[in-house]
Amino acid sequence: MVDSQIEEVKNRLNIVDIVGSYLKLTKTGVNYRGICPFHSEKGPSFFVSPSRQMWHCFGCGEGSSMFDFVMKIEGVEFGDALRILANKAGVELKRENPQLRTERQRLYEICDLGCSFFEKQLGNSPWGKEAKDYLLKRGISEESLKKWRLGYSPDTWQGLSDFLVSRGYKREEIVRAGLAVASDKGNNPYDRFRGRIIFPIFDLNSQVIGFGARIFKEVDKKETAKYINTPQTLLYDKSNVLYGMNHAKVSIRKNNQCVLTEGYTDAIMAHQAGFENTVAVSGTALTQRHLISLKRYSDNLLLSFDMDTAGDNATKRGINLAESQGFNIKVIDTYSGAKDPAEIILENPKNWEESVKNARPIMNYYFDSALAKFDKTIPQSKKEIAKIILPAIKRLQNKIEQSHWAQKLAGTLGVSESAVLEELKSVKTDGIYSQQEQPARHNAEALGGEVKDFSAVGRKKLLEDKIVSLVLKDPENLNLIEESHYNLFCEKTKSFIEDLKKNPDFSQKEEYKNFFDTLSLRAEVEYQEDGCDEIQLCLVGLKEIELRNKLNKLSDELKIEQDPQKKEELIKEFDQNARLLHKTKI
Repeated sequence: MVDSQIEEVKNRLNIVDIVGSYLKLTKTGVNYRGICPFHSEKGPSFFVSPSRQMWHCFGCGEGSSMFDFVMKIEGVEFGDALRILANKAGVELKRENPQLRTERQRLYEICDLGCSFFEKQLGNSPWGKEAKDYLLKRGISEESLKKWRLGYSPDTWQGLSDFLVSRGYKREEIVRAGLAVASDKGNNPYDRFRGRIIFPIFDLNSQVIGFGARIFKEVDKKETAKYINTPQTLLYDKSNVLYGMNHAKVSIRKNNQCVLTEGYTDAIMAHQAGFENTVAVSGTALTQRHLISLKRYSDNLLLSFDMDTAGDNATKRGINLAESQGFNIKVIDTYSGAKDPAEIILENPKNWEESVKNARPIMNYYFDSALAKFDKTIPQSKKEIAKIILPAIKRLQNKIEQSHWAQKLAGTLGVSESAVLEELKSVKTDGIYSQQEQPARHNAEALGGEVKDFSAVGRKKLLEDKIVSLVLKDPENLNLIEESHYNLFCEKTKSFIEDLKKNPDFSQKEEYKNFFDTLSLRAEVEYQEDGCDEIQLCLVGLKEIELRNKLNKLSDELKIEQDPQKKEELIKEFDQNARLLHKTKI
C-alpha cells in the first residue's frame, strides 16, 4: 500500500514545480538551474532534471528525488515528506497506516485541529464576535479572515485541551505542540492561549505549525503582554519562520523583491490590498535562517520597520547581517502620523503603493539619519556621522560600491577620500563578516564549490567519471572503449563498463539509477563537447597517469636495487615507459 501511494504521488507531481516552490530556478537547456539552498555558493551549481525527475548540486554533492529534497529542506522524516507531497498531489494517504503517523504528523494534526477550533470560536461566542468586530474595524475583510484562518481562543483554562483530548490526543502531546502549558502543581496542563485573537503561523506548505495570540481588550489586568506566541517546538522555530511566506513566495519571486514588515496585521492588510510579496518578522529580528529562506526567492529586501528603534541590538544585527549577505536593502518611509503599514493601507492603499515605490536605498537612509542627528560642520559631529556610516560601507560586498559611498562620505564631510578609506580599514563590523572578510579556510565553500582533489588519484577519478558520464549520455560511445583499456580503470569503473556492454539496460536498474542519472546530468550540464573526442582524450589522460605511476615505481626500485644486472633491466624499462609517456602526453 505504501509503495503504491508513493508511486501515485510521484506520478502526479513534477520535481521542477516542487523544487521551484522553494527556490528560484532558471531554465538552461533541458534542465533548470539555481542557487543551492544547502550550502553557501556564489554561482549556481544546483540543477533539476525534469526528464529524470531528480536534482543534484555539483557544488556540495547533494541530490536525489523530490522526497529527499523535501526531507532535507524541511528537516523532516520520509513519512512527513510523503505527507507534504501527497497534500500537493491531492493524494489521500491511508491514516490507519502507522508508518505514516510520526510524532511530527500528530503535532501537525493537533495544530490544524486547534486552528479549526479557534476559527469556529471567532464568530460563535459573544467575545469571539467582539474579536471579529475588532478585526473588521482594523480593515481585515471576511475573505482575509478565512484565507489567514484567524480565530479566537475562549477565556477558559482547558477548553481547547479538552476538545483535543476528545479527538484522541494526549495532554502531553498538546503541550509538545505548544498549545498547552504543563502545570507545576500536578494538575492537568492548561491552555496557553486564553481570551485572545489567534493568528495561525504556517510553514511554506501552508501547514499550521504555531500561533501568535493578541490581546484586544483587558480580559485580565495581570496579563499585560500584548502578544504571546507558541514556544519552540518540534514544528515551530521563530528564527526559521517568516509570517505569510506561504502566501508570499510566488509573488516575491515574480516581483524579485520582498517587503518585510513587523506585524501580522501589516502582512495581512498588504496582501489584501494586492501587495502579496509581503511577509512579517513577527516580533523577532532577522536571523541567518530567515535570510537563507529569503535568498531562495530574491536578493531585494524592502524594510518597513520602525527604523528609529533599529538601534536595538537584535534589530540592528539582523539588518547588518542581511547587508553582509549581499542583499540589496531599501527602507520604506511611512506617512507622518501613521503607525504601521496596516494603518496606511486602511487609510489609502495608494499611499502605501507610493511608499513602496519610493523606498530609499539603506545607504541613503544611513546618510540622511546621521545628518539629521549631527551638524556636519562641527569636527566632533563629523566623527559621530562617520561612526554611523563607515560600518555600513564596510559591510558592502562590492568594492566599487564601497568606493562610491566612501567618496560620498568624504564629500559630505568635506574631508579627503584617503582619510575616509584609512578610517574604513579599522572599522569593525560587529562580528559579521563581509564576503571579502571570510576566513580563508571557508573560501572554497563560500564560492560554492567542493574542494577539488588535484592529485593523480583525484584526476584519475575525474577522468573515469567523465568517461562514464559521456557513455551514459550517448551509449554509442561505449564502442570506443576496448578491452585493452580496462587496465586503466579502477575496479568499479571496469566492472561497470563490462556489465554495460553485456546488458545496455544495466544502468536503469533501480539500485543504480540515481547514481547513473547524476552522471548523465553532469554530462548534460558540464560536457558540451563531442563525446567521441572527449572520451579519447580521457583515455589518453588515464594512460599518462598509468605511465607516470609506473615511472615513479621504477624510480623507487632503482634507488634501492644493488644488483647491476637487475638495475640495467630497470633502467631499460624506465626508458621505454618514458618514451611512451612522451608520445602519450597531452
